[in-house]
Amino acid sequence: MTRPMQMNRRGFLASATGTLALLAAAPALAAGKVLNILSHRVHQAVLGEGEGDLMAGWKTANDADLAFTTFDSNPLMDRLFREASLPETEFSVGYMVDNRPTSDIARLFEPLDGWQEKDPIADFADLAPGLIKGMTIDGKLIGIPVRTATQALFYNEDLLEQAGFTAPPATLEELVAQAQKISADKIATGMVLASDLAVFPVMFARAFGGDFLTQDFRLLPDPAAMEQALTVLAGMFADGSLPRSYATTKNDDQVTWMQQGRAAFTVLPFARAAQLNNPEQSKFPGRIKAVGFPVTGGLVGKTPMAAVVEAWAMVIPANARDKDLAWSYIRQVSSPETTLGMALNGNGAARVSTFSDPRLIEKNPLAAIEAEALANARGAFPPFPEAARAQALFLEEVQLAVMGRKTPAEAVAAISERVAPLLP
Repeated sequence: MTRPMQMNRRGFLASATGTLALLAAAPALAAGKVLNILSHRVHQAVLGEGEGDLMAGWKTANDADLAFTTFDSNPLMDRLFREASLPETEFSVGYMVDNRPTSDIARLFEPLDGWQEKDPIADFADLAPGLIKGMTIDGKLIGIPVRTATQALFYNEDLLEQAGFTAPPATLEELVAQAQKISADKIATGMVLASDLAVFPVMFARAFGGDFLTQDFRLLPDPAAMEQALTVLAGMFADGSLPRSYATTKNDDQVTWMQQGRAAFTVLPFARAAQLNNPEQSKFPGRIKAVGFPVTGGLVGKTPMAAVVEAWAMVIPANARDKDLAWSYIRQVSSPETTLGMALNGNGAARVSTFSDPRLIEKNPLAAIEAEALANARGAFPPFPEAARAQALFLEEVQLAVMGRKTPAEAVAAISERVAPLLP
């Protein structure tokens, strides 16, 4: 016969203690809802955690928790598009790079114009117009910009002073002249640029009022401006203002060259300032500064520079389960107060006004300069199915012109002929 289990005082206390431990390990009050989000780790990080959780109030008000699933950029895009292609997805919010949404991809995501009309984002007009255009596909807004990387002209103040310059260049012509003198005086190479990114020739073309490809897919809207840009770059390569290794120079090389003082100028996102001036890596901490990329002298005061910007935006898959909660999250993350909080945590703000906030200026001395650049910034080119191939052909012709194997006029003509068949 089995005897009833007896529990002494010690056993009771052990059992009770175990039960209390299990209760303590579980959330005191589990949220009624969970919003599943696909993102890069950085998007989760800038929202903070613990006492610094920028979404704490939203979570309480909506009785909701956030569940992030994070990947690096390319795997993230693959997973997001795959989830959006299913009959239904558990992910109600995704983060998308602005160079990905083609017409076919855009159809996988919820048009947000109606949501904005019904329950608008606060001060929507403060979001940089170029970023909104970049996420408006076939007339429909599919993403709300949330993170930016705007290109700046970085310069080494120490090297400029050695060459006798007391201020950074205010026009493109001054940039070229300063780079040439620094190279000629053998102080350093005038400027270092990667050859495998469209950002740089596009920036030079826009400095003359031109472009590679507009948002409405006009190829070389001002061929003469692109020809002028390639003429300048070819001249800088010929006189040594660009390194002889230009054809093999990569983006990371730009950072290294600037940190070591091997180059006086480069073009990188404003957010690279901290890295360039890191005293553990840089020989010139505090001396590498930035300004907006300058236009040609004839356009000063007439046409503002349209710097290249890469942006991330928040999207809602069309097959998402909880679009109401997703839009509520997007509204909160896009609000002025959360945008500022993320910026203080290192995020590139999508709102122009954020950069003028004294709290950010105290932490980021380039904030005002970045705000001015962001106000007119736009992507290097719009997304389309053959974008990668078009960029490769564009860069091939740019390299041939810069290295003197084709005239700038021949390269511009070839860009027009080779890229046009790839456009939508």
